[in-house]
Amino acid sequence: MTTEMQEIAITEEKPLLTGQAESKDVELAARILLHQGQEHSIETPHGVLHVTLHGTRTTRRPAILTFHDAGLDSKSCFSPLFKFEEMQEIVKNFTVIHVDAPGQEEGAAAYPSGYQYPTMDIIADMLPSVLQFFNFRTVIGVGVGVGAYILSKFALANPDSVEGLVLVNIDTNARGWIDWAAQKLVSVTSSLTEQIMSHLFSQEELSATTELVKFHRERISKASNLVNIELFWKTYNSRRDLNIDRNSTFKCPVMLVVGDQAPYEEAAVECNSKMDPTTTSFLKMADAGGLPQLTQPAKLTEAFKYFIQGMGYMASSCMTRLSRSRTTSLSSSYSMDGSRSRSRTLSQGSQGGQMPPSSSQTMEVSC
Repeated sequence: MTTEMQEIAITEEKPLLTGQAESKDVELAARILLHQGQEHSIETPHGVLHVTLHGTRTTRRPAILTFHDAGLDSKSCFSPLFKFEEMQEIVKNFTVIHVDAPGQEEGAAAYPSGYQYPTMDIIADMLPSVLQFFNFRTVIGVGVGVGAYILSKFALANPDSVEGLVLVNIDTNARGWIDWAAQKLVSVTSSLTEQIMSHLFSQEELSATTELVKFHRERISKASNLVNIELFWKTYNSRRDLNIDRNSTFKCPVMLVVGDQAPYEEAAVECNSKMDPTTTSFLKMADAGGLPQLTQPAKLTEAFKYFIQGMGYMASSCMTRLSRSRTTSLSSSYSMDGSRSRSRTLSQGSQGGQMPPSSSQTMEVSC
């Protein structure tokens, strides 16, 4: 369903020629679409996906395709990041496609009792239809939690369609028997809302009861599609192992991101150890908690900028004010056959704003 265009009124002190007025209308309309986005319901072989598109739909570059975490939708997961001031330098150069998992979009109707929710594999198989609908050949994927897992499945199955991946709070492993038993116990003793909150936030954040925690706890508990959220959550907990290792991994550059106190910090570190060190960067963010895209959008925007620059899509001279105004210390550790040797610290500010070369190492950035 396409978002209705807002009526635009233009008041000029000096009269405009007809052509000038029309040009103003088009420019303002484009700004509204960039801010609000166009909503679409896309038919796939496995059901309908709700998608919101921002930008001009130019196919000269890959689209940035996002996928949200459990308990969130595309708006609550990504709006603070993609509306962040410094991110606009990136957004204006790319089309952004926000994908909502089935039934997870805001205001979605609740599924009936007994509804068979699609598996993680099936949801990943729905994404090629999104690319075909908008006529994009390739994408740069940005996924958080469950969304990171789904985009990983998509990239492994469709390597030619993915030019890069940013995976926040990724867990590539299936739940073992101990994890399964623990989850069963938690499901009996804790409400669905609290289960998801423990997935999204660190224990420190939950104990501190921050405003962000309060907001999302209330939003999830009062969601009209809570039954859909539960189905999505249960499906994720039944996921299969991605079976990633140095010899069987992604064919594109990958940036792994995790907060230093996030629930999935250990899982992200383990994933990093399995990745190809020549194409992987690992960003561990201090004071970021469980959702760094919400709590540290400035740092994540800067890292994303470097990532895209490394892919050759943005000139290194186009630095954000954030990058120009501060010096960040990049700690890189060489990784050979899983072992780590000495580390060195490089000053980002003295390198002209460019990431150090990583032809034979896994970059580990702490900021």
